[in-house]
Amino acid sequence: MHHCNRFRPVPLSRREMLAACAGGFGAVALTALSATATPQAQGTHHPSPVRNVIFLYMDGGVSQVDSFDHKPMLERFHGRDPHTVFTVEPTQFNNVGRVMMSPWRFRQYGQCGRSISDLFPNIARHADDLAVVHSMTSRFSEHTSANYFLHTGSGLQGRPSMGAWLGYGLGSENRNLPGFIVINGGLIPPGGLDNFNSGFLPAAYQGSVFRPGDPPVANIRPLERSADEQRGKLDLLRQLDRAGQERFGRSDEIDSAIANAETAFRMQAAVPELMDLSGESNATRELYGVNSTYNGTRIFGTECLLARRLVERGVRFVELTCPNLGHDRWDQHGNLRRGHEDNARAVDQPIAALLRDLKARGLWEQTLVVWTGEFGRTPFAQGADGRDHNPFGFSLWLAGGGVKGGVSYGATDEFGYKAVDGVREIHDLHATMLHILGVDHTRQTFRFGGRDMRLTDVHGEVIREVLA
Repeated sequence: MHHCNRFRPVPLSRREMLAACAGGFGAVALTALSATATPQAQGTHHPSPVRNVIFLYMDGGVSQVDSFDHKPMLERFHGRDPHTVFTVEPTQFNNVGRVMMSPWRFRQYGQCGRSISDLFPNIARHADDLAVVHSMTSRFSEHTSANYFLHTGSGLQGRPSMGAWLGYGLGSENRNLPGFIVINGGLIPPGGLDNFNSGFLPAAYQGSVFRPGDPPVANIRPLERSADEQRGKLDLLRQLDRAGQERFGRSDEIDSAIANAETAFRMQAAVPELMDLSGESNATRELYGVNSTYNGTRIFGTECLLARRLVERGVRFVELTCPNLGHDRWDQHGNLRRGHEDNARAVDQPIAALLRDLKARGLWEQTLVVWTGEFGRTPFAQGADGRDHNPFGFSLWLAGGGVKGGVSYGATDEFGYKAVDGVREIHDLHATMLHILGVDHTRQTFRFGGRDMRLTDVHGEVIREVLA
């Protein structure tokens, strides 16, 4: 025995070395990458042709009364003290200004005659494809809790994201790519990466964060001199991990580390091909705005084009975040006009292109597209020219497979302030999304903490009026 009581006088045997080092080498696996070699998926509960979700997250909260919820009464009462017009609830910043009409004109589009503001002239051309829910509510008026609620069904940190739940329920269709990918345009939502976490589900279902640039994810380029050398390292890691399993038993962390390392190895071949847009025609790049002179459109256009390429390759759940345009996301507490116009300019053309391209490539019926923020905004000003957070009633839309286009569901009051007809909350959105993909939200459960957990907790009703 060495004098400091830490070293043995003889070398370790191979078996002893493998057993002692297994846990440490297992940590070498790329744990930020979600594995596709996952535990057995639960499967669907009813037939559905829809296999993928593209979640267009409008971080910060788009104003419903400036986008998809036209309220002429705001014009009539513009400039009035809102306390004399309706009951004003406590606001996030308690800086209540005057009733404020929308700075943008609303026009009617499509056979359905839907009113959409001039913020979204390109999306408006797809009015007959959209099922708009006007009566969504949130339980939270602060970004972090509202984001957790939107992404995980709970306002508290640590629950599994909806993308993780879909992977757990349906598994993956591509062993070379993660089943849940977030393309980060520059703004991770308040609440951080826990919005994309696997929570108490197996770690293999967590979201993998890519960016629409080069490199898209860390360590994607091999450092080894040859594929054989890289394969040899991976084989050694597998031996070490298996030795640890034999000695200490199986664990989710080690199993996921092994699967993550295998996935990362395959991704080093799959991801460069995925991200290479040179095979896309110039017409397609122009359609999405990838060649735009406006940086916001260029970034989000690349995100949308990558989202289409990901669902083509069988990735189950793709979330897109907003580009960083120098504003606080869609969170315009001041200077509403400039902030919303800049954000809309970034996303309007790419989203319209995505809808058109999904149809052209035969992906429409198998892809659900969801557009929403975490809450809406007040019909009265914050200060002089902003709008505060409003969880009491806001708009979102769904399109694609399983969705009845051209319908409107629910309503807010005549000022667009509070949902008054068909009132819904985020649990209902999650139940509807799962249903469209063939999953009964009441039956997709995971045993944790002594009870069966689910994305919708003990809540949620499918919004059947938007179903095809």
